[in-house]
Amino acid sequence: MTRGGEATVTARPDATPPGAGTRRVVTVAVCLCVALVFGLGAAVNLAVGRLSTSAPYPSPTEVLWIIDSYLVAFGCLLVPAGALGDRVGRKGAMLTGLAVLAVGSVGSALAPTVPTLLVARAVAGAGAALVLPSSLPLLTRVFPADQRGRAVATWTAMSGIGGVAGNVLGGVVLQYADWRVLFAVAAPLALVGMALVAVTAPRVPRHEQPLDPVGVVLLVAAVLALLTGIIEGQRAGWLSGFVLLAFGAAAALLVVFVLVELRLAHPLVDPRVFLGSGARTGTIGIIVSFVAMYSVFALNGQYLMSVKGYPAVLAGLGTLPMAVMLFVASPRAGRLAERFGTRAVVVSGLLGVAVGLLLYSLCGPDTPYPLYAVCMVLVGTGSGLSNPLLSMAILTSLPASKAGLGSGINSFSREIGGAVGFALFGTLLNGAFGPSLPAPVRDLAGAAGEEVRGSVASALAFVHERGGPETAVLDHAVRVAFSDAAGFALRVVAVLVAVAAVLVASWLPRRGAPDGD
Repeated sequence: MTRGGEATVTARPDATPPGAGTRRVVTVAVCLCVALVFGLGAAVNLAVGRLSTSAPYPSPTEVLWIIDSYLVAFGCLLVPAGALGDRVGRKGAMLTGLAVLAVGSVGSALAPTVPTLLVARAVAGAGAALVLPSSLPLLTRVFPADQRGRAVATWTAMSGIGGVAGNVLGGVVLQYADWRVLFAVAAPLALVGMALVAVTAPRVPRHEQPLDPVGVVLLVAAVLALLTGIIEGQRAGWLSGFVLLAFGAAAALLVVFVLVELRLAHPLVDPRVFLGSGARTGTIGIIVSFVAMYSVFALNGQYLMSVKGYPAVLAGLGTLPMAVMLFVASPRAGRLAERFGTRAVVVSGLLGVAVGLLLYSLCGPDTPYPLYAVCMVLVGTGSGLSNPLLSMAILTSLPASKAGLGSGINSFSREIGGAVGFALFGTLLNGAFGPSLPAPVRDLAGAAGEEVRGSVASALAFVHERGGPETAVLDHAVRVAFSDAAGFALRVVAVLVAVAAVLVASWLPRRGAPDGD
């Protein structure tokens, strides 16, 4: 029940946080689950080549949907899942989510057709949505107030490290097995997470807040329409009726969502929250940061495996410099903000990401790995410095009784950024790759032509099956075409990050917490 618009707590909070030993155990359990849900979204990028050249033989557009179906379900349901966790209990929501994720992962591994695979991936994403917004309140619950900033920084680092870990584990799996095992391996990891959370995580007070099913439907529909326009734009044409209708529907649904939420006593998300600089700056900054990070994940597997010829295991390990810098930079973001100001640290971090992307765009078939690693160091450092402070800006813009909702908005920003990153980078890459191919490959007719113009792995396979004296020349030309197309896509993303840095600089105060009113 509610009185005067305030949520009533149905369980008494613990007055004293547990000891350091308990905090460490809970941190390990929560971080494993966070790494799992982010890793499952990122690992698939290494399997793009395998997916496009093996049963059920998805088209390039279907490959993007296979990647994004998990991220879309994950991202769209995060905010309502956070509100649900506030209402029914965050520990129970997290355990249920891990079970659903395990079922969806097994279904993905066994899926015989593309539609079945899409549904199973979406089920796994729905499970992940229940896990993530409950994880941060459970973690901060066991820390005293003066250490919760460090807990948020640890959680934030794991969200990025989880993506890198997904690449590393995905590389190991794909080195010795096919893409189906990549999905199946998530199930036992989810079960381990369930056991750890069940034994170690505390129960957090519930808050009797009404749910908002209309808001959920409108938000999910708006995000789906937006991503449909992005993913289908390259295939159908950016000015085609279908794509323009998708973008128009996304805008209209978002307007309706805002109008509906403003009229409700207990909205899913009160749009007025974003009038304060905290929620607005944090949401936009994190979305753009994760667009950049997942663009790098989308590039990494194809570049290192197809262009550079690395085996899958080394391609996965190739993302480790980013993980190291996320781990090193994230815990230091708060101290640097105390010394130099929040705005300076966040803007410097975002600009570092933009510079890293621009350097990435210069990488070609002959670029040595150490120079490629420098780009990852810049992106990882920039993300590690900016993301914890952006997360804190969101979390401090909402009252403690809505911590799960705040975590849901924070996590929603990450996953929608990841989904848009995969979709935008993949669409820009595919659109530029085909026209850049050498004529004997570019002009291939029929379904085979569509396949080679949409995948560097398929294009290289065609060149070597074709044979002849031009094989070496065509092989190199295909690798250059991919590098040039990827460079174009990365420069577009770098511009988006730079624009976000300008907005953040204008909204954030120089020092102190951003406005949450």
